[in-house]
Amino acid sequence: MTDINLNDLLRTYRSHPYEDIPVSTPHTGIVTLKAHEGQEVKGPGGPWLNRPGTLLYLLERERNVKKMSAPCGGTVAAVRQDLDSTFVEAGTTVLSIRHHLGKEEIIDRILTHVLFIFPAPQRARYYFPPEVAASIEKAQGKDVTIKSGDESVIMSLMKRDTFLSYDGPSGVIYKVYFSPGAIVEEKAPLLGICPHDKLEYVRKVVQRIRTEWEE
Repeated sequence: MTDINLNDLLRTYRSHPYEDIPVSTPHTGIVTLKAHEGQEVKGPGGPWLNRPGTLLYLLERERNVKKMSAPCGGTVAAVRQDLDSTFVEAGTTVLSIRHHLGKEEIIDRILTHVLFIFPAPQRARYYFPPEVAASIEKAQGKDVTIKSGDESVIMSLMKRDTFLSYDGPSGVIYKVYFSPGAIVEEKAPLLGICPHDKLEYVRKVVQRIRTEWEE
């Protein structure tokens, strides 16, 4: 990890505080669109995100119909009207959502420029091994150390679990980017690791963003 030009990054995000999030089909099936261009949608809600977001489209396979909801709040864009009522392959992008980034999301994205990022090798569900989950819970906000070779994350794909070993510099788990059990896209960040000698620098970066960023 290296020091960053925080002024440039903040300037970039102030000029374009959005992220265009593609919404793709999880498996094959017939698409029936339920959202339109420019529509404002909401993401999951409730104390445990147990309430689904706004309905975007239906996906039918073998007479089994799934309701596909918005993963986040924002504005619907780039709707593939040509896919309505057609059969599509898994991984087909149906539309995108232009999501306005909040302060904490800006911090998360800037931290990806500062921390050593341990990415997802494949699109799959990810979990912490029991001993790692216990360490994080026991730490209660304190630093949890990780070193190269530690089995840090479990990848669950096709009903098969694989332990993934961390292969970066020793440090602390500064940021967890995934929710255990949720699907993570390939190359998306799983963990952000901060070497011990950079902790103070990273904390100063975060404090400055919290102070200067206006929602």
